Amino acid sequence: MATKQQFQSFEDLLSKAEGPVLVDFYATWCGPCQMMSGILATVSSQLKGQLKIVKIDTDKYPQIASQHRIAALPTLVLFKAGQPIDRIEGVLPAEQLIARLQLHLT
Repeated sequence: MATKQQFQSFEDLLSKAEGPVLVDFYATWCGPCQMMSGILATVSSQLKGQLKIVKIDTDKYPQIASQHRIAALPTLVLFKAGQPIDRIEGVLPAEQLIARLQLHLT
């Protein structure tokens, strides 16, 4: 499950992560973003210990969204060693998302 946490900077969060970090850029008013919550819960349980899932509210952190060129919601960005390695815009079923993420987890 994605957890809410405070951090000094987004870069700090990414650089201190021990493994890959999947960032869910979302907004509370976005219907498809709300659909992703359940999908990410499934992904989190099936890939437990293999990656960290972080949610970034683009309304609260517009500078982070702008920095990563987030134009559509939801947008998922997978970071490894602090660098973006995959980007997914829109809703993906859990099975497809897990299969895509597993390509980068080995």
